[in-house]
Amino acid sequence: MSDLRFALHRDALGFAYAVARGGSLVGLGHRPSLEEAEQSCARSWPGAVRDDAVRDDLAPPFPQLWDQLDEYLEGRRRSFDLPLAPAGTEFQRLCWQALREIPYGQTRSYSEQARLIGRPAAIRAVGRANHDNPIGVVIPCHRVIGANGHLTGYAGGLPMKRLLLELEGVLTKSLAL
Repeated sequence: MSDLRFALHRDALGFAYAVARGGSLVGLGHRPSLEEAEQSCARSWPGAVRDDAVRDDLAPPFPQLWDQLDEYLEGRRRSFDLPLAPAGTEFQRLCWQALREIPYGQTRSYSEQARLIGRPAAIRAVGRANHDNPIGVVIPCHRVIGANGHLTGYAGGLPMKRLLLELEGVLTKSLAL
């Protein structure tokens, strides 16, 4: 039996799928429909077993994640307090830790992120690591934008990136970056 568990949740972004191992969050993604969320989870996390309990009886960290995610999307939370265990290379984990240090309501360019991790020439590698971030929203890769201030790639799609930055007050609906 797999030690990976997953749960699904409808929120303001669509349908979230979360994956946990041993009480720590290892994956979080969003898709527009329940079917797409289930398919994406199955593709990205083969062997994960669905936690079918009702919300309050879900295995940790799912209840806490859903509560905190809903609070964030309602504008009542600015950071997440969850056990995280993203799997990746040493370089990826370094990039993801740097993402967690970007304050709510602020952005950073890929080149700034590369410089801050001590790898100023690794701009493309930083972009790839951000793209491979397995825990979207909680590890806020949406806060990284192009050096020219424009929105650039986001695994969840640019409309979702724009929505998250609008929520955090970085963008207004009328401002086009």
